[in-house]
Amino acid sequence: MSMAASQPVFEPALIVVMGVSGCGKTRIGVEIAQRLGLAFIEGDTLHPRGNVEKMSASMPLSDDDRWPWLDLVGAVLRQAHEEGGGLVVSCSALKKSYRDRLRQAAAGAVVFVFLEGSRAVLQARIAERRGHFFPPALLDSQLAALENPGEEPLVVTVDIDASVDRIANAALKGLGDFNVAPAAGTRKEAR
Repeated sequence: MSMAASQPVFEPALIVVMGVSGCGKTRIGVEIAQRLGLAFIEGDTLHPRGNVEKMSASMPLSDDDRWPWLDLVGAVLRQAHEEGGGLVVSCSALKKSYRDRLRQAAAGAVVFVFLEGSRAVLQARIAERRGHFFPPALLDSQLAALENPGEEPLVVTVDIDASVDRIANAALKGLGDFNVAPAAGTRKEAR
């Protein structure tokens, strides 16, 4: 069911591509950003050094570890909003309190694209990654922390057991239902 008739147009859009590690936040985020003509920021690059060191040592992050990181992600969303530009950012945003913090920090409407997948699919994807600081051992801690955002406003849920193209198409269709449009002057068609 389309919600487009009752939703304002989000141009430029603030989009957070979220989910547990291995769901494809970066690949799908880049694809969405390219197709919408928006900038993309990899949220992991905003983690404080201590967080990266902790995760690299197979230690899950606590809420206290995550708050400063979420504040940085929120700050880049707010900056894009204040500058009148759209932005796609990848961020796990596992808990509702994290998403609420991002919504508040952004000072503009944020649309979340939740990349959802089975543990088996996620585990296989993490095992294939090279050069990423997140070890496979932490997947279960992220799955345990995940609070499904399906009932929250402005959330598009996409199953990741598909090709990048199909996942991106489904995400863009869902974003279209919320009247998320390409940046002004951009005419990128879904492939």
